[in-house]
Amino acid sequence: MPKNKKRNTPHRGGSAGGGGSGAAAATAATAGGQHRNVQPFSDEDASIETMSHCSGYSDPSSFAEDGPEVLDEEGTQEDLEYKLKGLIDLTLDKSAKTRQAALEGIKNALASKMLYEFILERRMTLTDSIERCLKKGKSDEQRAAAALASVLCIQLGPGIESEEILKTLGPVLKKIICDGSASIQARQTCATCFGVCCFIATDDITELYSTLECLENIFTKSYLKEKDTTVICSTPNTVLHISSLLAWTLLLTICPINEVKKKLEMHFHKLPSLLSCDDVNMRIAAGESLALLFELARGIESERDFPTETIKFGPERMYIDCWVKKHTYDTFKEVLGSGMQYHLQSNEFLRNVFELGPPVMLDAAALKTMKISRFERHLYNSAAFKARTKARSKCRDKRADVGEFF
Repeated sequence: MPKNKKRNTPHRGGSAGGGGSGAAAATAATAGGQHRNVQPFSDEDASIETMSHCSGYSDPSSFAEDGPEVLDEEGTQEDLEYKLKGLIDLTLDKSAKTRQAALEGIKNALASKMLYEFILERRMTLTDSIERCLKKGKSDEQRAAAALASVLCIQLGPGIESEEILKTLGPVLKKIICDGSASIQARQTCATCFGVCCFIATDDITELYSTLECLENIFTKSYLKEKDTTVICSTPNTVLHISSLLAWTLLLTICPINEVKKKLEMHFHKLPSLLSCDDVNMRIAAGESLALLFELARGIESERDFPTETIKFGPERMYIDCWVKKHTYDTFKEVLGSGMQYHLQSNEFLRNVFELGPPVMLDAAALKTMKISRFERHLYNSAAFKARTKARSKCRDKRADVGEFF
């Protein structure tokens, strides 16, 4: 992502290196001790020793579900970091299920809490673990690794650290995306990850264009191929094509205007055909991508009929008043999930993306009044989901009318 300045933070290696099974190995990891040798990435199921280790020291599956929420209220920052060190160690476990749960646990923690200094010191260790899981793991493990890579870059923001992560993982992600024998779900998550990481980290226009071309080669396979066909039938690959299209569209928002116009001319006669796909998610993705393309080509200020949305987070509000901002918000919301509001408040990178200014400093009393119970949060999320569903239904009706124009 084009940026005005880069961090001058010196490079530091990770402090949570190789892994092992058993409570002794985990204790040694957190104490800076030596790890015993392990045989990572075996296809074997977890042994009794491994399962005992997981339950006795740090259950990665439970941490993946709950994240650091309990620690925020009952524990300390040290407790969270201690658990995370254990999970980082478990990314080298012999059991694929344990590795996957550890990756998901780390991802959920990073999505729910800013841990910049902690991961800055361990970014090389985390990157190595993600790379190994992408290369050696199977579908679910690859998805967990790609999802973690996205949140890792979001935590670090634009700068040399994220550039190094993209440089290491980019070729691996690209290989999986283009590998027809790989799992569709893994390719789908890798496509999203590739787009998000490139959006954040790339400072090379050539690399940006190369990523666009990679994603373009995927979703264009959904275009109509026969002149006498009026409806596109979905296939198992459609979900991959949707994710590739959305990632491609995200990257267009940081392209020079000349490149945007070139892409619009190239896809103007074919992209609208996706509006006839029998998959509703493809129709939505195609409609929003078209709207965003036209908005970029004409200039954001010229499109004034956008249905403005209001996003509330803490004491602040953000107005989604154009397709570019909506698409960018939706992309990061998909990656961060329920942690999006927290990152909008605390993550300097995201606040810069949405032009929110520096983070608002709140005292302990203000933070306490903002906390709500899980039940209240559930009710709020349910109401928000119903509102979004109703709004999207109206948008689909409008896009159906637009589709007739093409």
